[in-house]
Amino acid sequence: MQWQELADRLFSAGHDIAQQGDFLHGTGRRPGREYAVIGTANHAEVGVELALAMAGAVLRTIEAFPGRPILFLVDTQGQRLRHRDELLGLNRYMSHLCKCVEAARRQGHRVLGLVYSQALSGGFLPNGMAADLCAALPQAEIRVMNLPAMARVTRLDEGRLRELSGSSPVFAPGAQNYVSMGAIDGLWEGDLGQALDDAWARATPQDGRAALGQARGGRRLAHEIIAGIRDRA
Repeated sequence: MQWQELADRLFSAGHDIAQQGDFLHGTGRRPGREYAVIGTANHAEVGVELALAMAGAVLRTIEAFPGRPILFLVDTQGQRLRHRDELLGLNRYMSHLCKCVEAARRQGHRVLGLVYSQALSGGFLPNGMAADLCAALPQAEIRVMNLPAMARVTRLDEGRLRELSGSSPVFAPGAQNYVSMGAIDGLWEGDLGQALDDAWARATPQDGRAALGQARGGRRLAHEIIAGIRDRA
């Protein structure tokens, strides 16, 4: 789905979202509520400029519209893999964006994420995964890396990883597997505007993803381990 169609379905009272290159920004209006919309398009590579643009949009929202909920629309092929961006400190730009999201949260902004096309690797971390609640469209592609790349990193046979992916969502790409792990709250279908408002009503700053993953059977140990560490602290 293109972002323009998505925006029309999300915001029945209209929107003024604009696209500048791969960067999306503007306001989406629902009956009784306005959302600051920040996002990416064109399967964007998130480099230093795009990370800084998103961070700036978050800070402007905090300054100009106290308490306004923020919606990240996510379409990214991951962080930009260029020598230039690494030399400029892309990891710090990503961290800066994540800190801006946390600053918004502490100022009373509810932060939501919606993967509408694809979300790969580090380009997804400081916006969608840092949100209070992140959802996806059913056709969205979500993964950290594909199985051939995972095989190279882990030095496990690709065939073995493919076998594991059939029984464990941790090894398998796809939006539904991320729902099973609790990383994605749910898949939005039908009335997307109502789904957005429902998500706004349920979003909290507390991170419940490990508990969701345990309840859904996709991550069976994370919640237990976290609770054990917390009890010993």
